[in-house]
Amino acid sequence: MRAVEEWIGKTDDSPVPPRVRLRVFERFGGRCYLSGRLLRPGDPWEIEHVVALSNGGQHREANLAPVCAAAHKVKTAQDRRVKAKTDRIRKKHIGIRKPSRFPGSRDSKWKKKVSGEVVPR
Repeated sequence: MRAVEEWIGKTDDSPVPPRVRLRVFERFGGRCYLSGRLLRPGDPWEIEHVVALSNGGQHREANLAPVCAAAHKVKTAQDRRVKAKTDRIRKKHIGIRKPSRFPGSRDSKWKKKVSGEVVPR
């Protein structure tokens, strides 16, 4: 059982208190959880959600980890790619498509024939 109760953010935007940042840093032994690099005094590091909030993660102490600033940017980009793809798949599954803006595409009222002639659908 934990000696100190786990911190859970009231909202997804609530800042992580310094005492929680310290506990997370010590839980990982002062190492970046992505690169495994030892974080030395003066090194830029951030608190990061292991499972991103946009991908279903929770804003709680158990889902936080220390990470180097450079590695954090890379992981955030990966998280955004994953979220964008899942959104595209879900929208396609329920029949929501982003209409194409190119004439001759499936969503256009114009059709381009093999001869190059453009006619209404």
